[in-house]
Amino acid sequence: MLGGPGWLSVPKPKKKTLGVQENNTTKKETPGNKKTANKKRHTPHPISMGYPIARSQNERTGDTLLIKCFNYEAGKLALTGELANLEPTKNGFVGDQKVEKGGRLTDKNNRVVQTFMPGTGKIVNEGADKRLEKMNYYIELPIPQDINDSNTVTWGDDRMNIFQLGGLTAANMALGGELDFNAARDFVIDGLFGKNSKGETGFSGIDPATQNAVKAAISGKAISMTGQQISPNAAIGRSAGMILNSNLELLFSGVNLRSFPFSVNFSPRSPDESRMVKHIIRALKSSMAAKKNSSTGEAPDNGGIFLRAPDVFKLEYLHNGTAHPFLNSFKACALTGMTVNYTNSGTYATYGEGTPVSLKMNLTFKELNPIYFEDYEEFENNDSKGVGF
Repeated sequence: MLGGPGWLSVPKPKKKTLGVQENNTTKKETPGNKKTANKKRHTPHPISMGYPIARSQNERTGDTLLIKCFNYEAGKLALTGELANLEPTKNGFVGDQKVEKGGRLTDKNNRVVQTFMPGTGKIVNEGADKRLEKMNYYIELPIPQDINDSNTVTWGDDRMNIFQLGGLTAANMALGGELDFNAARDFVIDGLFGKNSKGETGFSGIDPATQNAVKAAISGKAISMTGQQISPNAAIGRSAGMILNSNLELLFSGVNLRSFPFSVNFSPRSPDESRMVKHIIRALKSSMAAKKNSSTGEAPDNGGIFLRAPDVFKLEYLHNGTAHPFLNSFKACALTGMTVNYTNSGTYATYGEGTPVSLKMNLTFKELNPIYFEDYEEFENNDSKGVGF
C-alpha cells in the first residue's frame, strides 16, 4: 500500500468572469443570486413623524430624541483568504481515494478540494450595526425624562493551582508536537517531584507519603483500595495541614450589551396630533414584530418554516436639530419591549372621537453589538461631540 501523501497548496487559477449583457452592463452570474424580488413594504404611516406636530422643521429648538427605523441586516462573521487547490507531493491514499503526485484531491461530487493559502487566512467580523442601509421612517420626540446610560463588562474569579498549571504546561507541550499528553504529563510530574543532583525535590516541605498521594491523584489513579479518588488538596490538607495556593485572580471574561428604557408622554391637542400619535405607536409596534417568511403563499396564517427578524433602530439625541454636544451616543438597537398606557391621567378619559386625553409609551431598546475601546477613536480632545457611548 502506498504511504499517505503530503500536501502542497497551489494557488487557484484565475478564471475569466462569465456574464450576460443587460442594459449595456455586464452582470456576473453567481449561484444563489437569482432571488425573487421582495414585495413592496406596506407603510400605514408617514415616513416622517414627530410629536408635537406644531413644531415645524424650522422651529427645531431644544433637545429631542430621534428614532430611525431600518431593515435588519445580519452581521457577517466568516473566515476568508486566498483560495488554493490541494496538490499531493507524493502518491498515496486519502480514505479510499487514490491520489497521485501533482494530481488533485476531489470530493464525492468530483469537485476539487480547496483550502486557504498559508498566511492568507483572516477573520471577517462585521457587526449588524454597520450593515444598516435602508431607512424605513424616522420619529422625532421630545427628549424623555430620566435618561441615563450604563456601561458594564464582566470580570470573574479565576483559580489555578500548581498542578492545574502543570496540566496546562503538559497540554502546551503536546500541542507543540514534542510529546503526547501522557508523556508530557509524566515529565511535568517528574519535574515537580523528582530529585535533583543533591537529592532534593521541589516540594521538600511535603513528606514522601503525601507526595506519592498527590502524584497518584494527578495521574488519575485510585489512592485507596476502594477505588475512590482523593483530590490533591485533600491529600495535602490531611497529611500536612496545608492546601494548594489557588492563585485567585480577577480576570476579564466578557462584554455585555446595553439596554435603554424610555418613557414618552402624549397629550394630543388636535385631531391632526391625535392621528400623529396613533401613527407613531402603530409604526413602532409593527416594526418590532417578527415578519412571516410566507411571501410565496406558504402557511400565510402563522408563517412558513422560518421567521424574519424585526426592524432595528438607530437612536440619536439632538440639540437644536443637530447632534447633541454632550449626551451619550448609541449603537444600532432592537426594540425589545413596548408598553402603552392609555389611561395615563389615572382614569379613562377620551376626546369625542375616542382619542385618550393622555397616554404614556414605554420603550426598551437593546444594542445589537457591544461597546469596544476602538469605538472611541473618532473622538478628539476639545471636540464638540458628546461623552461617547
